[in-house]
Amino acid sequence: MILELPSPFAVVSHDAGAASHILEWIAAERPSCRTLLSGPARDLWQRRLPGVVPAATLDEALDGARAVLTGTGWSSDLEHAARARARELGLHSVAVIDHWVNYPMRFVRRGVTVLPDEIWVTDPWAAAIARRCFHGLQVVEKPNLYLEAQLADIGPVAQAADDVLFVLEPARDDWGQGEPGEFQALDYFMRRRADLGLPAGATVRLRPHPSDPPGKYHAWVERHSVERVCMDRSASLAEAISGCRWVAGLHSAAMVVALAAGRRVVSALPPWGPPIALPQPGIVQLRRVPGRT
Repeated sequence: MILELPSPFAVVSHDAGAASHILEWIAAERPSCRTLLSGPARDLWQRRLPGVVPAATLDEALDGARAVLTGTGWSSDLEHAARARARELGLHSVAVIDHWVNYPMRFVRRGVTVLPDEIWVTDPWAAAIARRCFHGLQVVEKPNLYLEAQLADIGPVAQAADDVLFVLEPARDDWGQGEPGEFQALDYFMRRRADLGLPAGATVRLRPHPSDPPGKYHAWVERHSVERVCMDRSASLAEAISGCRWVAGLHSAAMVVALAAGRRVVSALPPWGPPIALPQPGIVQLRRVPGRT
């Protein structure tokens, strides 16, 4: 079993990353659980498991639960509140970490740290980071069913176009430049993409992050319309990756999916930006590619 939790348990989720993993585990095992969902996680669940009816409040979700399973996202306090309430009720709490950066900060809100009883990750790199950050806390590596599902739906490289898929994400920092980091990375990529040896005339397709508000990149696309830039209209990440040989981004988890699918993957973080958070080998760092800066 993957979900080795006392039944019934509660699932509380907001951000898309951990929600994607939890969804696949739930779909595989169909355990007895109640959900409290918001934001991108709610949208993902409605598409993947439309028959699941979420609870209306945290107390309702935890009523009768014997354990709590949460994500560890940045965009909401919901998951943090669920861990805090689980501690008050004496419920076993498990948190899923879906990335490779800022582990301790995920459990802090307004100066208050609430750690779970157990942390689940889906690869050895994440497990090693978690064990360094949380001494004495149980860290368990679970199968990455989300990655398996994505790879099953991604077409072969041989059938892909020479387009570039740029998987976006909020940088949550301006890196001292007075402009959101994600736009700086986009501009840096456009200035230097020729140094990568991309095919002449390759289209750059922008795929927003699930947490990005609608229309966030429309003005940027309009300013670059003569450079073969457009928004990606694919119905899923797997479909978007299927249509491209190249995938660029900052350090999005979507880049890891693309790498596993055999795509050429590039981090467009500029030289003045932060270090790349992805530990997987094989990702090209544009700032280390010879050429103009």
